[in-house]
Amino acid sequence: MSRFIDRVTIDAVAGSGGHGCSSVHREKFKPLGGPDGGNGGSGGDVILVVDPQVHTLLDFHFRPHAKAGNGKPGEGGNRSGANGESLILKVPDGTVVLDTDGTVLADLVGEGTEFVASQGGRGGLGNAALASRARKAPGFALLGEPGEERQLVLELKSVADVGLVGFPSAGKSSLVSVLSAAKPKIADYPFTTLAPNLGVVTAGEDTFTIADVPGLIPGASQGRGLGLDFLRHLERCAVLAHVVDCATLEPGRDPVSDIDALEAELAAYQPVLAQDQSLGDLADRPRIVVLNKVDIPEADELADLVEDEIAERGWPVFRVSAVAHKGLQELKYALSAQVAEYRREHEKPVARRVVLRPKAVDRTEFTVAADPDIEGGFIVRGERPERWIRQTQFDNDEAVGYLADRLNRLGVEEALVKRGAKAGAAVTIAGVTFDWEPTVPMSEDVPLTGRGTDIRLERNDRVGAAERKAARKQRRLSEDETDEDTIE
Repeated sequence: MSRFIDRVTIDAVAGSGGHGCSSVHREKFKPLGGPDGGNGGSGGDVILVVDPQVHTLLDFHFRPHAKAGNGKPGEGGNRSGANGESLILKVPDGTVVLDTDGTVLADLVGEGTEFVASQGGRGGLGNAALASRARKAPGFALLGEPGEERQLVLELKSVADVGLVGFPSAGKSSLVSVLSAAKPKIADYPFTTLAPNLGVVTAGEDTFTIADVPGLIPGASQGRGLGLDFLRHLERCAVLAHVVDCATLEPGRDPVSDIDALEAELAAYQPVLAQDQSLGDLADRPRIVVLNKVDIPEADELADLVEDEIAERGWPVFRVSAVAHKGLQELKYALSAQVAEYRREHEKPVARRVVLRPKAVDRTEFTVAADPDIEGGFIVRGERPERWIRQTQFDNDEAVGYLADRLNRLGVEEALVKRGAKAGAAVTIAGVTFDWEPTVPMSEDVPLTGRGTDIRLERNDRVGAAERKAARKQRRLSEDETDEDTIE
């Protein structure tokens, strides 16, 4: 038997971007072929899409980890890497996406509505794309960015036209089974159903959905029992139907007191989403009262006593019996009429369009703040500086020099001077700490050296070809002098 899961936590990991390629074109009779390293492919996204054929979050309960494909690295000959494959996750209509702090990120209503749960990392540029007037043959490429990793909470709010509310064992599941083709598990339990049951009801030419919301108890709006878990399934119902057990044997209970207790809970509960609040508070939704189990003589007599009192509140009252199939047709068409009236007043939700919001040209790209852990240090925060750090090969001096040029052009050095930074101050960007040198010139004013090197950077532990050749020559001279001494 399938399980109904309406709240899960998933780990959405987007694909990482592929690294750019550092390559030089080599061909006979073309000694200066120039750079031809291709760009890395972008990582795939993790995308949530509403699918009307999906009705539960069960798949995510057993497989909470979702990872998209990584981008391929670039290659020589100006060949760019392939983009990573995006991962499409199908979710039910009415799924709400929240972060771990409870902030609502998306409300997925309407077939085809999409939400990018995790953004794939950008692919790194190859050295062919990095060539410029000052740097004609870059000896480095940019690294691909790691994909975004997010932990998200998916919460399902049933999108039903009619919600059945009532105390446990009031007969709500039985009504769903006789009004629709749904077959919920029904028995004389002393406890409530643990999952909402949805069914499709046909009344003449009209069709609507009905949800059996598990039994509520006093205090449900404050979290008593499982009330908060079930009340959210009523937030999007157009019509609420009170199902009252007229044959209950519990002392102190009668149809009127049951309705009053449930009305107090509905009035106290407030929807979280603005879209749900647009339907009005639960206390203001249209009502229908269903006096159930009137096939029992004592229940039929009790229904006679309370029917007029309930009708005085302006709510239609129907006496039914799910077991004897009594009064079901009248109830079915009355619900259909109220649903049709609601649909005339409210447009059907459609898939939301993608909205492009260009970033302002004069917006602040970064911020500089004092480092609380390092005396005289500073922390630079910003989307672009942090992205550039992730893309830099720190074992390549030329790549580090290119990073310094980018930060300088962005205005980071000027901002540090205004903040009172001194030479040698520790500057941290995206977890990487540098010793700041304010007098580093731009690359246009620096003579070019070997590929992968930058004369501005004093730290260079690599041994060049000229140094290796001189060392070999020195060793040979030393060996020759040793041999001459031996012969003598």
